[in-house]
Amino acid sequence: MTRRWWLAWGALALVLVVALAVGSRGSGHAGTGDRVSRIASEVRCPTCAGQSAEQSDAPAAKAVRAFIAEQVQAGQTDGQIERQLRDRYGSDILLRPPASGVAGLVWVLPVAGLVLALAGLAFAFRRWRSSADVPVTERDRTRVEAALAERVGSNGSSASAAPGSTDAGSAAARTGGGADPEGPAGADPVSSPGRA
Repeated sequence: MTRRWWLAWGALALVLVVALAVGSRGSGHAGTGDRVSRIASEVRCPTCAGQSAEQSDAPAAKAVRAFIAEQVQAGQTDGQIERQLRDRYGSDILLRPPASGVAGLVWVLPVAGLVLALAGLAFAFRRWRSSADVPVTERDRTRVEAALAERVGSNGSSASAAPGSTDAGSAAARTGGGADPEGPAGADPVSSPGRA
């Protein structure tokens, strides 16, 4: 069952990666106007706050669009055009940070965080599943009853005791004389709270 689960998740991840790769490539047959618009939408308007050169009607944005159109007509690639714009206006002209160097962390850290979060969830679910299989013994039940009876007895209210028990003394007598002198299983008697 576990192997099937991993195969299913692996297949889903493979489909997702292939879909993202195909979707990010685009058609490759964009016309000149479409290509100019796409590049201009990834470039910040030099004089406008928060607008791309494609959206803005400012003279500086029109100049950027004209420059992009000239470079597209000259046969320049998108990377070459972006590099020329970066050289002319600085690296802040691009709305999308470069995927290399320190700026590449903008792209890598969210993916790494998502992978770590999913791994943590898988680890936690696996732990929860294995801890749910621990059987409850009769000794555990007796200890819980004794602890509840002791708590009810320390409050001084025998009226709120569990049904079937009249007071803390009878509950202790039923469980063999009160709390287990060894304490909870695996507990250190020196560091257990409530022990002197």
